Order: sequence, then structure tokens, then C-alpha cells
Amino acid sequence: MTSQTHRTHAPARAAGAAMAAIGVSILLTITIGLLGPSAVVPALSGPSWQPPYSLNAQPEPHLVIALAALAIVLGGLGLLGALHTLGPPSSPPATSRSRLPDPRSLVLLGCLTAGILAFLPPSGSADHLNYAAYGRMVTLGLNPYTHGAINLPGDPIADAVEKPWREEPSVYGPIATAVQALASWIGGDSLRLTIFILALVNAAAFIATALLIDRFTRHDPATRLRAALLWTVNPLLLYQLVAGMHVDTLAIACMVAALLARSRPVGAGVLLGLGVAIKVNAGLVALGPAWELRRRPARLALMAGCAVAVVVVGYAIVGPEAIAPMTRTSKSISHASPWKLVQGWLQAIVGPGTAYRGEIQIGSLLLLALIAWTLLRLATRRALLGAHGGLPGARGRSPDAHGGLGSARGRSPDAHGGLRDADGRSPGAHGGLRGAHGGRCDAHGGRCDADGGSPGGRGGSLGAGSGGELEAPVVAVCLVVAYLFATPYILPWYDGLAFGLLALVAASALDRFVVVHLLVLSLAYLPARVQEVPVDLDWLGKVLRPQLAWALLALTALLVMWAWRAAGPARTPPASAAPPP
Repeated sequence: MTSQTHRTHAPARAAGAAMAAIGVSILLTITIGLLGPSAVVPALSGPSWQPPYSLNAQPEPHLVIALAALAIVLGGLGLLGALHTLGPPSSPPATSRSRLPDPRSLVLLGCLTAGILAFLPPSGSADHLNYAAYGRMVTLGLNPYTHGAINLPGDPIADAVEKPWREEPSVYGPIATAVQALASWIGGDSLRLTIFILALVNAAAFIATALLIDRFTRHDPATRLRAALLWTVNPLLLYQLVAGMHVDTLAIACMVAALLARSRPVGAGVLLGLGVAIKVNAGLVALGPAWELRRRPARLALMAGCAVAVVVVGYAIVGPEAIAPMTRTSKSISHASPWKLVQGWLQAIVGPGTAYRGEIQIGSLLLLALIAWTLLRLATRRALLGAHGGLPGARGRSPDAHGGLGSARGRSPDAHGGLRDADGRSPGAHGGLRGAHGGRCDAHGGRCDADGGSPGGRGGSLGAGSGGELEAPVVAVCLVVAYLFATPYILPWYDGLAFGLLALVAASALDRFVVVHLLVLSLAYLPARVQEVPVDLDWLGKVLRPQLAWALLALTALLVMWAWRAAGPARTPPASAAPPP
């Protein structure tokens, strides 16, 4: 085999290996649920003929934990390999697309997997037992924001809640509680049926998000392929959000839909409000549309008013007691968080008399501001470079090859050397780019209207709008990633929000940072349960988890360094290397 032939076939083999790893990871995730109750899958009481179904094989704890670890590692490495196979921003789109499956096949695979997992018992953590108990409280007339499962002794639903959560009230928003109450009303005394209803809603939200993202990126095959990898067929998300059945999936669906519907401020505002009323930290996404509409106060006020109205009505129904549990959670520090290391250092140096939660909160806010500033600085500089003549990136990537954030529906040169947008439309007669709804941007850098592919609509470029304006998805993803890397309380499924937003913006090294972040967190919380874990595997939580906090600390430092260096001044090619006019 010649070296040329080897170079030709090597990318195809790498793509095949990456997809094989993703496929095996998905099969392992399905297998874990299919095996039934174990150290990773909590048992569900109720008639055996009711879904979810399993083989009830009672697998040995070490086996299922090993299967979960293998699913996580293969899924993370396979996803990183698939994203790498897409190639750098300067690589030809057709070359990278030929190495990986058709995007439609991946979307079908991801949606089918989500549907299958809905019929299997949830795995990975026991949070779904809490959801069922909170819904049960509502149907029995108890306030889930002031009571815990311990207040329902002998109840077939509440008794399933595991330690240390039996005393904890709900920290979720009123919409999440309403969904949980509906599932409890349908399920009655059957925990199995209650969980199944919740799983159906969760899978439907994941699939709806997948279809929305796929529709948004359908005009560019390579962007569509990357979006499917980041969300629909992402093995880590299928493991955490779908098999784990976390309420975060519902909030993500609302936020993604809100960003894609922001040309309609009422609808977008309602969706933003619903997302916040499911899980409050999803509210960071609302700052993206707020920034985008800052020069259009009427539209901003309408969108914000609708969002606030939904949240206020929701919390007015459940009462002010719903706020206190959230404030307590905001002061918590998770065991795999780098801030747990900082807490240990402070206790060792200053003294062990306090948990230093206030100091850590201040430090986390400063870190969040630093990361957000570096990412927004990167996005702004790359957008401005594109606005002032920088070459358009391939496949909707940033205007340069330095990893900047840009459009997820990018533009490529047309036959005449002009720019063509992702919908295949070339500039109008006066040089203005036509938007997704037929509007036209001003050729002299003016802003488009909401129906002309501008910040308020579906068209145009994300992050590289006219005049270098940052668009809502780019601002949102920068803030959400900053939060995930800076917050003292972080769990693996929290990262799902970042992936939903990354699928809406251009490819960059940020994709890989978030994948590694989720991979490390997933290993740190393996499994995310306290009960049913063998004594000889205690080291997973007591030794491995704190050590992985060091990996997250290093990853955070690398993220800041990358964003700072990538936003540096772009090198100008010599005059002799410039293309002919």
C-alpha cells in the first residue's frame, strides 16, 4: 500500500472506528437497562406487566458498573473521534462528510434509541424516584417544596426514594412539578407506571429537540452531521439525559425551541419562561436573546414580559415556598467540583471551622465572569473578522481557522466568488444577504429585521451577523459553558444544555472541551447512587471522584487559555500570498 493510499484510507478507518465506538456505547447503555435492577438501575415496584420492561436478570454489581464505565469511555472517545473526523475548519466539506454516516441515519438512530430507552428502567442515578415522589405529594395534597419523601411513610412511591434524598424537598420549578404530578395521577400506586409516563415525556422532549436542531441545520449537510453528533446520537447524552431520565431534558427542549423561534417574541418569551419554570439555571439562555434585542427595546420588552409572566404565574400557583429549596442548593458544592478542592485548601490553611461557602460563591462568580468574558471576546473578534472581509469558514464554521465561534448555517463561496448563505441563496442585487424569510440585510452593515435572517430570525449567521453582531445562540452558549465550568455544584447531566446550544452555533474547539467535561463528570459519578454499591467499590466515590476534580480544574484552565489565545490578532498573509482579484 502506497503512502498516498494510506493517507486516503486512514480518515475513513478513523471515522469507522469512531462510529463503532459510539454504536457499542449505545448498545451498552441499552443493555444496562435491559438487564433490570442492579447497582446502576434502581428497582421499580408495581405490576410486572406494566412498563418499563426488563429481563430482571439481577446482574452482579461489578459487571454493570464495568459496563457503564465502558459505555462512558467508548462514547466519549468515539464522539471526540467523530468530531475530529469532521476535520479542521479549512478542510473541504465533502471530504469530511464522506467519512461519516448520512446525518439522517444518525438522527433516526438517536431518536430510535431514545424511544427504546423510554421502555427500559432508568439507569445511572435515582433522581427519577425523587420526581415520582414529588408528583405523589401533589396528588395527595402535600407541598413538595416543604416536604420530603420521609413525610410519606409507608407510601409505595415515596418509600422508593433513596438516601440521602429522603428528607429533601423539590428544587424544581412549577412546570416540572406539574409534569411529575400528571405522571403520578396516571400511575397511581404503581411506581413502574409513574416512571414510565415520566420517561415518555422525557424521551419526547429529547426527540423533539433533535428534530428541531435537525430542521434548523438541514440546509448544510456537514453542519447537520455535526449537530446530530452533538445531540441526537451523542452517546453521553443518551446515557445521562435519556437513560438517566433527568428533568433537564425538558428545560433544554424549551430553550432550544425559544432560540429558534425568537423571530416571534411572544412565542419565544413563553418558551423561555417555561424553561425557567422547569429548572431555573436554564434561565442563562434568556440572556442571549436579551443581548440580541438590546437595540430593539419594544421587542425585548415583549419577549421578556411574556417570559416573566409565565414564571410569575407558575410560582404564584405553587407558592413562595418553592424559592427556599433553590437558594439552599445554590450554596452546595458537589464532590467532583474543583471548588471542593478549594474548600479543602481553605480548611487546611485557614481552619476547618467553616465550609467557606460564601467565599466559594464569590470565587465562582468571578471565575464565571472570566470564562464568559474570554469566550465572548473570542466570539466577537472572530465575528468582526468575518464582517470585515475574512474568508467564510467551511461548513458554517467561524470566519477563520483559529476555532472562533460563528454561524451554524454558514456561507460558502458561490460560483462567482460571492458569498452564498446556508440556504443556497446568493446576495441580492444590492449586495445584501437574503434572510431565511426573504428579507434582506443592508449591504452597508446595517442590521436585518427579524424576518430577514437577522438576530431575530432563523436565517443569517450565528455569531457573525451583519456588522459583526453576536447573535443569541452564541451569547447563550458562551454564558452556559462559563456557568458549567465555574459553578460549585455540577452534575453530569447539567452539561446537556451546552450541547443543545452548541448544535446551533459554528464548530470550534469548544465542542471538544464540553465533550471532555461531560466525559470526566460521567466517570466521576459512576454510579450516581449511594445505595446498592458494593463496599469494595467505595473507592469510586471516595478516591476517584475527588481525583477527577483535578482533571476538571486543569480543563477549566485550558479552556481559558485556549479562548484567550484564539482571540488574539489574526496573522495577515503576505501580499504575495493574497488571492488574485
